[in-house]
Amino acid sequence: MKVADLNSNIPINFERIVDLVKQLPDNEKMKLAEVLEYETNRLSEDDKTLTHYASEKVLARDWLIPEEDEAWKDL
Repeated sequence: MKVADLNSNIPINFERIVDLVKQLPDNEKMKLAEVLEYETNRLSEDDKTLTHYASEKVLARDWLIPEEDEAWKDL
């Protein structure tokens, strides 16, 4: 696909994209899969709001103990 093709203002939806992908030859589908994987990983790494997932297990290890329950019971 040429860059000029990407700048067109045609209406498109998810179903149409799926239909177009199904028509691609296998080697083009592989390229698309690589681009989608790269973009998905890049977005996840750049999204600072996702850091809570990384710390969840560490916080649980420190907070989900009987001593913490005792300390917070009156609040």
